[in-house]
Amino acid sequence: MNELSLRIPLAITSLTIAAGILDSLAFTYSSAVWQSGRLQWDQVGKAAIAFALGITAYWLSIRYLNEAGVVLPEIQTLIWFAVTIIGVMVLSGRFLSWPWIDQIVAVFSLFGLGWLIVRTAA
Repeated sequence: MNELSLRIPLAITSLTIAAGILDSLAFTYSSAVWQSGRLQWDQVGKAAIAFALGITAYWLSIRYLNEAGVVLPEIQTLIWFAVTIIGVMVLSGRFLSWPWIDQIVAVFSLFGLGWLIVRTAA
């Protein structure tokens, strides 16, 4: 594989992971914007910055997804969502404390998203 043929998959992967991680951070910060009935401006600011950077990375990833022929918004969103939900699970640090049945359902849900991405991407 030459350098040019690696450019698009690498850009898609890195930008989608960046968008997912940034949005995961934003969702994590957003969960703490209301504490004791009061707006926590530091959390609002962190969430807003993470969302702004996340959407920018997402828009850039869309450019390369389009170049690769992935133009359906459903597929583009599924890819982002899978990365984002994994990020939220990792950042929360609570996934391993979930009951085993919930962990299994979560993993199968992600496999289901992967199935949809692969089956409908053509």
